[in-house]
Amino acid sequence: MTPRSRPGAEYLRFLGWAVAVAIVSALLGYAPTRRLGGEGALPAMIAGCAIGLVASAVGVLPAVFSRGRDRPAPLQGMLAGMGLRLATLVVLGLSAGLSGWFPTRPLLLWIALGYVGQLALDTRYAIRGV
Repeated sequence: MTPRSRPGAEYLRFLGWAVAVAIVSALLGYAPTRRLGGEGALPAMIAGCAIGLVASAVGVLPAVFSRGRDRPAPLQGMLAGMGLRLATLVVLGLSAGLSGWFPTRPLLLWIALGYVGQLALDTRYAIRGV
């Protein structure tokens, strides 16, 4: 039997993977975004990936805090995390979209791509805690 690592260390490892997923997403999307959206779409791509990253980091916090408790707590943490992640995504997405700093279409596209890119990582983290 291997001892379980502390929730703080697991969360830091998760954040490292989340940053890696955001960077890989941005690198893979750089050329198509530049070709289809022009130079002005690149800041929207970075903002969309960053919004997905922040929403992911905030969304797993309930799962982090519910680690090591009885069985229903991790499940409640997963549900709370989904709601928190969506709320963070909507608030940051609306703020960025209504600010006028970024073109709307590339921003919305990259918010969705950033969300999907981080979703697999979030799901894996949440399931490991249950």
